Amino acid sequence: MTDLVPANGYTDGDVDTNDSCVPSLESLAAERFSRRQTLLGGAGASAMAFLGTSVLAACGPDDANNAPVVTAGQNAATSAGRVVTLTGNASDEHGIKSTAWSQTSGPDVELVGTGYTVTFIAPGVDAPTDLVFAFRATDRFGKSSTATTTVRVSPAVLGFAAAPKNLNDIVTVPAGYSVTVMTRVGDPIAAGVSAYANNGTDTDFARRIGDHGDALIFFGLDSAGARDDTSSARGLMVQNHENLSDQYLHPGNPSPSPRPQAEAIKEIEAHGVSVTEYRDSGDRTWSYVQDSGFNRRITPNTPMTLKGPAAGSAMMVTAYSPDGTAGRGTINNCANGLTDWATYLTCEENWAGYFGRDASDATARTARELTALARYGVTSTTGNYGWSSVASADTTFTRWNASVIGASASADFRNEPNQYGWVVEIDPYDPASAPRKRTALGRMGHEGAFLRTVEGRKVGVYMGDDARREYLYKYVSNATWDPADADATDRLGVGDKYLDDGALYVARFNADGTGEWLPLTFGQVPNRAASGSFPEYVFADQADILINARLAADAVGATPMDRPEWTAGNPVTGEIYLTLTNNNASNRPLNGTDAANPRHYGDPKLSGSTSFGNPQGHIIRLRETGGDTAATTFAWDIYLFGADSADADSNVNISGLAANNDFSSPDGLWFSRTSNPAGQGKPLLWIQTDDGAMTDRSNCMMLAALPGTVGDGGAVTITNRDSTGATAQQATIAGAPATAASLRRFLVGPVECEITGVDTTPDGRTLFVGIQHPGERGTPTAPSSNWPDSQSGSVAATVRPRSAIVAITKDDGGIIAL
Repeated sequence: MTDLVPANGYTDGDVDTNDSCVPSLESLAAERFSRRQTLLGGAGASAMAFLGTSVLAACGPDDANNAPVVTAGQNAATSAGRVVTLTGNASDEHGIKSTAWSQTSGPDVELVGTGYTVTFIAPGVDAPTDLVFAFRATDRFGKSSTATTTVRVSPAVLGFAAAPKNLNDIVTVPAGYSVTVMTRVGDPIAAGVSAYANNGTDTDFARRIGDHGDALIFFGLDSAGARDDTSSARGLMVQNHENLSDQYLHPGNPSPSPRPQAEAIKEIEAHGVSVTEYRDSGDRTWSYVQDSGFNRRITPNTPMTLKGPAAGSAMMVTAYSPDGTAGRGTINNCANGLTDWATYLTCEENWAGYFGRDASDATARTARELTALARYGVTSTTGNYGWSSVASADTTFTRWNASVIGASASADFRNEPNQYGWVVEIDPYDPASAPRKRTALGRMGHEGAFLRTVEGRKVGVYMGDDARREYLYKYVSNATWDPADADATDRLGVGDKYLDDGALYVARFNADGTGEWLPLTFGQVPNRAASGSFPEYVFADQADILINARLAADAVGATPMDRPEWTAGNPVTGEIYLTLTNNNASNRPLNGTDAANPRHYGDPKLSGSTSFGNPQGHIIRLRETGGDTAATTFAWDIYLFGADSADADSNVNISGLAANNDFSSPDGLWFSRTSNPAGQGKPLLWIQTDDGAMTDRSNCMMLAALPGTVGDGGAVTITNRDSTGATAQQATIAGAPATAASLRRFLVGPVECEITGVDTTPDGRTLFVGIQHPGERGTPTAPSSNWPDSQSGSVAATVRPRSAIVAITKDDGGIIAL
């Protein structure tokens, strides 16, 4: 907090000594307090309020020739996002009737408070900027005086002491911040649903918060319950539910196959997405509304509409949708995206493992089908949780068997895997709306979908495919962005306009710091070459290319990346950031590096073994040519390299990380909202980790960064080393080294968690963070974490952990992290 200390000037004023009139109580009080201004500041005004302003009248207006003496405090300097206090001072022998602060120049700010003291939050600026304020005092005779003060605001800086690495079972944040646990696994979000017992006996997850909360977004509501993008006191929290800690979901460990129906339905319903109303009861005191009419669970059983070029394809036909235009549900929802028209994009990531195929299914498939199934990993004979083993003919369970069983595709679920792997658009404000799967954006292991709009240009959506040696994609709409569409009431209809008709591209990164977007358009994509035991793949049409986007990306020669995860865009520069979480030696060997994925090294693990490859990951960024979302070329560099500062040499710790900002395996990535100073001027970037390489030193974490721009560093040559001691040189392009001023650890999570999901209220004064799967390696009787119960103190060792969202606020009410 920045306080402006008032300049206390002493004055006797102009005391009336005419003994022909009895002096008023007010003038006596004013004289008394004027002699004590140095100590008491504005106490005279308080005294006047106590004594009243009409106890006795003075003799007449001739006794009030002098205006009040006022000061507005000393000039001061601060930085964007800080809370600034203005304190005025006034004295008058006749008493002060009123005081007021106003702003006379500079970017507009909201002055909070009345009387002598007001506060405001310093606005976002990209250069030092002066704000001038006037303090005016008026006495009981109407005489006024004004004084001014100037506050110089500089661009944002990180304003907290770095959180230390630790292995504690709590969410650790810097001093001056507070943590509130919000919605947790199993919390009821409908009237009449019982509180969560957290002992494995709970049911009805279609009306409870799901498991493994992942990416999240806050959608504002006004007091009447209508969409309000500026509201920071009421809103809808939309969160993905990626997976399960199934050992805690049931009374004991889950039963083996054949799976009991009750266990299977609980596991199915615990996946998907939740919509929950959050409210601030005042001063950022947050809670959720269990019986809100907006609350909703979207699960693998929720009806969906298929949209875009692949809808209606023969490859989408199932027993549920004989015409291939509808489907059920969404699963393994990881990262997300936000549209300008206030809808939520949820991304289906590791969906392939949920499907099983009978051992005999291979003989019933064509070579093309087998190639596609293998390329996406639909190769299990049981599926992740064995749901198809439930002894029931209910398609809720049988659809997880992707084998050829019937006489045609409309008689079984052989094509059910083709209905997953999409970006799904949800209208959080309309609980009755059916989500829409946007097939024009391609089918893959979607991690995130960052959407960028520029007036008069095409809409761009940037997407990572989260698997080792997969690709970065971009979708470009055919329609140009019209800002009027941001306020449309038919929000999913706007999605139809921009997300169903466009072109899909995949990235190729060149060694010289340039790159190309390669179109995945039928007629421009060659046949995918034969590989291994699989023959050449010939694409039939555009639907085939979109359903098998990985095969199309292979065919055009895209650059395989080190697990492309979240995408985010700098709202000021337009540059796009992509987290590359990690890779191992089999996928990134010594002779398999390239400029965009340049490291191969060994990292010591807690067990004493060493993991080789790129175990700590990096973050790459790109700048579109001309800043145009439709550009087909770009420039790139590597913004940051993950490393443990305690044991990494200069060939690993290329970004110069230190104890206050080292990290490993970047995953979540998000720039602050432009509606507050953290997203203006030099926007704040949040980085979250899903780490396995540095967990001997610290739980997973979140860092705050103030990044530069593509090209702020330079060429680097790395000496890589494998497990035999052999070395190889790799040239790359690195961004400017990190410093404590540009990168700092803000949060450390509880034991065995992943930090994933981040957003703020529009005003930037409440930060929401997802804590996923704490204690993931524990057992039902011996959990390895007791969070979130442990956040508030010691708890019984048998208390089961739960994924949850936390709300983090700054104790002085300022912008988070600044």
